[in-house]
Amino acid sequence: MSPKAAAASAIFTEGSTLRHVLVMTGAASIGLMSIFVVDFLSLLYVSRLQDPNLTAAVGFATQVLFFSVSVNIGLAIAIGALVSRAIGAGQRERARRLAASGLVHVAVISVLVGLVGMAFRREILAFLGASGPALDVGSAYLMLTLPATVGLGLGMALAAILRAVGDARRAMYVTLSGAVVTAILDPIFIFALGLGVEGAAIVTVLSRIVFVVVGLRGAVGRHDLVAWPRMSAALADAGILMAIAVPAILTNIAAPVANAYAMSVFSQFGAPVVAAVAIMDRVSPVAFGVLFALSGSVGPILGQNLGAQLYDRLRQTLNGSFGFAALYVLVVAAALTQAAPLLIKLFAAEGETADLLRFFCLYCGGLWFFLGGIFVANASFNNLGFPVLSTVFNWGRATAGTVPFVTLGAAHFGPKGGYVGLIAGAALFGVLAVVVAYFVTARLERRATGV
Repeated sequence: MSPKAAAASAIFTEGSTLRHVLVMTGAASIGLMSIFVVDFLSLLYVSRLQDPNLTAAVGFATQVLFFSVSVNIGLAIAIGALVSRAIGAGQRERARRLAASGLVHVAVISVLVGLVGMAFRREILAFLGASGPALDVGSAYLMLTLPATVGLGLGMALAAILRAVGDARRAMYVTLSGAVVTAILDPIFIFALGLGVEGAAIVTVLSRIVFVVVGLRGAVGRHDLVAWPRMSAALADAGILMAIAVPAILTNIAAPVANAYAMSVFSQFGAPVVAAVAIMDRVSPVAFGVLFALSGSVGPILGQNLGAQLYDRLRQTLNGSFGFAALYVLVVAAALTQAAPLLIKLFAAEGETADLLRFFCLYCGGLWFFLGGIFVANASFNNLGFPVLSTVFNWGRATAGTVPFVTLGAAHFGPKGGYVGLIAGAALFGVLAVVVAYFVTARLERRATGV
């Protein structure tokens, strides 16, 4: 067996599942958290321009970008699930073909989504509640950043391929490299060159290019895990890819839909409230980004063990993942409560913006405790052959778990009531998702053993 083929062995089918979860999550967290940190810094730099409309504009634009990013995440989930299963079953050439076909689909779909977003960006921003300077600045920001989602999609897919083969370190390099570029260039473009929000958008484009270059070096140069793309293969593999990708995309779109609705409700209370929400949208991923990394890391572990038909290891992986997520949220939530004054000072928040930031920091732990359960459950559904369930639970939370709770909460208790509504909806669907994840695992084992 060649060194590259050996590197593609099913390493998650042996050893401690909890160790695999922690190692994969730890490496993924570094790369992912680096992106969240520089996004946080980008918004911090913009807030230092001392114009709440600019901060609000980036907040509105971020909600729009979430949609295209969610599509890319869904495609990456499908690629990672299929490649990891093929590796677990010892079918390396099939894994290479699926990886290549997946990248073709990512490129085509990302381009189409970007073009639609660019064409209707002002209408979408207006629907979210943007107006005046916030609408104009947000529109210009999206005109530059939406095309870059193609690079982001390819980079995410390549990172998923690297995680599928168990190369957590190189998967981390994909996102870490882009984050380093952003961290270095952001202050130069925003302040030194005097480009402001436009400078932040340009840097985003450059970082996405770096994503792709580093991802290709790992997936192709190191592991030779991507075959030469062929349109015939891409068309032939479309069915099995989309069987996972479509539900996963729908699942991931649910979150930005919920966020967009919440933002439209919060926007009715004015720019200071929108600014507070925009800041918290950047703070939360930094604080709880490990949960995003966890959900992406669990998939390949489940996929390889499913391919090898090791059902006891599936339960072990779920136990370790849910336990780790709960403990992590409790620790970080306590720390974030104490950090509220520092965040208010960093973003020079005043009045209602500062008051809401303080409130969000105090109660966001409750929201993310249940979101963590949903994230891990979604990973299990997508990688164990039940992607529709992840769609059901995410859209359930985005609709029945968001609209009535946020609307009633905001109507009676203002923005704070709306946020508590988000927590209540997440609690309902989070508990149900965890219960069903264990039910699905037990069902797979019964089906295989005939018991």
